[in-house]
Amino acid sequence: MTNKVMNLSIVIPVFNEEKTILELLNRVNILKDLCNLEIVVVNDGSTDNTKNIIEKNTKLYSKFIHLEKNSGKGRAVIEGLKKCSCEYVLFQDADLEYDPHDIIMFIDEIKKHNYDLIMGSRFIGNKRTVLHFWHMLGNKFITFLFNFLNNTTFSDIYCCYCMFKKNLIDANKLKCNGWGQQAEILTHVINKKTKLFEIGINYHGRTYDEGKKIRYSDVFNVIYWIVATRIKKIFI
Repeated sequence: MTNKVMNLSIVIPVFNEEKTILELLNRVNILKDLCNLEIVVVNDGSTDNTKNIIEKNTKLYSKFIHLEKNSGKGRAVIEGLKKCSCEYVLFQDADLEYDPHDIIMFIDEIKKHNYDLIMGSRFIGNKRTVLHFWHMLGNKFITFLFNFLNNTTFSDIYCCYCMFKKNLIDANKLKCNGWGQQAEILTHVINKKTKLFEIGINYHGRTYDEGKKIRYSDVFNVIYWIVATRIKKIFI
């Protein structure tokens, strides 16, 4: 185990999360006691009061990016990545489905073993996440497809929590603006030399009435980017 201080950038893409953004930022800030923390908030064209709440609480983040129009989660993540200055990067949704307290486990494992990438999983560990059947089926299929094409054994490639070394990816080369963007990033990051790990995390999924945004049709976008990015990586 090493006592090296970890440098971590957390990218928080936000779209119409006025009910949760302040609590989320407060929760993330507890990590300042464990690492050198940079919090990058990207407002993806919110039409509610999200932007005003963020701008009134400047002490809770390091950098703020405002996109005038809603361009998709992928675009918000890309713009956030471009502003990150730390060795490691992690993505954090603003809807409180994922608990920032779990990030402590990621930090501990990085310090112990110097992993290049750690994926969270909603399907391993002592706590089992219950999803809608069609969400589960879609997740299982895209995870299988990704594993098959990239020679990995992840259990949940669409868990929000993905921590990796920033130097493994060039944000300027990322193309996907939608939900397929995480698959694009993972495909670029993973190679024979990448040291990988997976951790079970807590998950508290919202209903669509509560503001859940992903739709069944997004699975097809993800499938496209898994296949397209892998083909590009092989032949280009």
